[in-house]
Amino acid sequence: MERLKMLQLNWKKLYAQGLAVVLASSLSVGFLPISPALAQARALPDFTDLVEQVGPSVVNIRTLEKVSAESPHGMPGEKEMQEFFRRFGLPMPNMPRSTPRRGPAPEEEQPRGVGSGFILTTDGMIMTNAHVVEGADEVMVTLTDKREFKAKIIGADKRSDVAVVKIEAVGLPAVKVGDVNRLKVGEWVMAIGSPFGLENTVTAGIVSAKQRDTGEYLPFIQTDVAINPGNSGGPLINMRGEVVGINSQIYSRSGGSMGISFSIPMDEAVRVSEQLRATGRVTRGRIGVQIGPVSKEVAESIGLGKPQGALVSGVEAGAPAEKAGVEPGDIIIRFDGKAVDKSSDLPRMVGSTKPGTKSVLTVFRRGATKELSVVIAEIEPEKSARKPAEKEEKPKLSQIGQSIGLAVSELTKEQKSSLSIQGGVRVDAAVDNAARAGIREGDVIMQLGNSLVSDVKTFEAALAKIDKTKPIGLLVRRGELAQIVVIRPGK
Repeated sequence: MERLKMLQLNWKKLYAQGLAVVLASSLSVGFLPISPALAQARALPDFTDLVEQVGPSVVNIRTLEKVSAESPHGMPGEKEMQEFFRRFGLPMPNMPRSTPRRGPAPEEEQPRGVGSGFILTTDGMIMTNAHVVEGADEVMVTLTDKREFKAKIIGADKRSDVAVVKIEAVGLPAVKVGDVNRLKVGEWVMAIGSPFGLENTVTAGIVSAKQRDTGEYLPFIQTDVAINPGNSGGPLINMRGEVVGINSQIYSRSGGSMGISFSIPMDEAVRVSEQLRATGRVTRGRIGVQIGPVSKEVAESIGLGKPQGALVSGVEAGAPAEKAGVEPGDIIIRFDGKAVDKSSDLPRMVGSTKPGTKSVLTVFRRGATKELSVVIAEIEPEKSARKPAEKEEKPKLSQIGQSIGLAVSELTKEQKSSLSIQGGVRVDAAVDNAARAGIREGDVIMQLGNSLVSDVKTFEAALAKIDKTKPIGLLVRRGELAQIVVIRPGK
C-alpha cells in the first residue's frame, strides 16, 4: 500500500512538471496568446526617448516690467520690512538709512512672471500663451543649453490665449506638430515646462477628454497631467514625440495641480499663429447673432428630433444674419454643410471663417429646414440693446390663452417698431403653468408650437388646435432676446 501511494505521488509530480513544460513551450510558440490587459501591464510607457527628442525644443520664458524704483539707494525690501514691524508694534532694528531721493524716481525692471514655450521654427519662432507675455515690457527666453535671448513679441491673441515671440537664432531644434484628430481619450501624453520656475520639468498622464468647452473659441483637451503655474505655454506631447497642444489652464482650488488641466489643440493654435506671424493680429468672422443651447425638451416640443444646433435668441440690427433672413427662434443646425452639434460649435465655425466669405446657414424654422446665404463680417464689439418705446395703447385681452395660464393682447405700433418685428402678442399676465415655465408680463409670444403668431387671432387659432396634454413650445421675445419656452401640462 505504501509503495502504491509513492507511485501515485511520483506520477502527480511528473504530471505537474510536464504540464509546466507544455505551458511554457506553448507560450513561447504562441499557442496561448497573452491577454491585451496583461500585455499592456507589461509594456508601461517609457518617456525617456521622448524627453531626449523634444526636451531641447522647450524653452523657459521670463517676463520683466518697468516699475518706479521705491528705494534706489536703500536696502532691498526696506519698505516692506518697515511695514511689518509697524503692524506688530515692534522696534525697527538698526538698518542703513536710505538716502533721500531727489528728482523723479528712475525706472527699473522687475521680474513679472515665469512661463514656458516651445520652438516652432528653426529660425527662432516660439509659441507660448498670450497670458504669459501679456503686459510684459521685456521677454527673456532661455534654451536648454542655457543660452539666453531677448525676444520680440510678434503677436498675442487673448481669445485663444496663443502668442508668438521671436528670438534671433538659427539652427534651433523645432518641434513636430501632431494631428489632434488622431488623439484619443485614454492615450498617454507628456508635458514639459517650468512649474514654479523649475526648468525642464517632465510630467505625464492621459487624455481625460476632448472638445471640452471652457473657452469661447477653442475646444480644449483635458488631461490629468500635472500642470502648475509656470507650465503655461509649454507643449503637450503624444507618444510619437509630436506636440498636440499648448498647456494653458488648470482647474484648482489651491493654485496647484488637482489632476484637471486644459490644453489648446495644436491645430487651432497653428491657425492662430499663422495669422499672428503674417499680420500680428487675428481676424475672426461674425454674423451678429446671440445664441443659446437647444435642450432635449425644446427639441421634442418643436419636432427637431434631437437636441442639436444653436438657438438664435437675438439678431443684431444690420448684421449679416439679419440681412440673410435669420430670425429669433431659428435653430442653426449646419454651417457651410458642417453639422452644428451644440451651440458652442457655431462661434468657432464662424470665427475661423475669413471675413467677406459667402457661407450657407441651414436653419430649422417652424418644423422645416431652410438654407440662408450669409456674408461673414469681421468681429467687432457688440452693439447695445435698443430701448423699447414707453408709450403704449390700451391692450385688448385674449381669454382663450388662460387655458395655459396666459392673458395676451395685441402689440401696439410703437412696440412693434421698438422691437423691429412685424407681429406677435404681448403677455399681460402669466400664472400657473406659464409662470412656472418662466413667462412673465411684457414678454412677446412670436410662435406657438410650429405656428407663427402675428396677432391675437392667430394666437387663438394656434392654441385651439394644439394638444394641451403635451408640452407646448413657445418662442418668447424679451427685450432684444428670444428663446423657446416649454409650458408643461398641469398635473
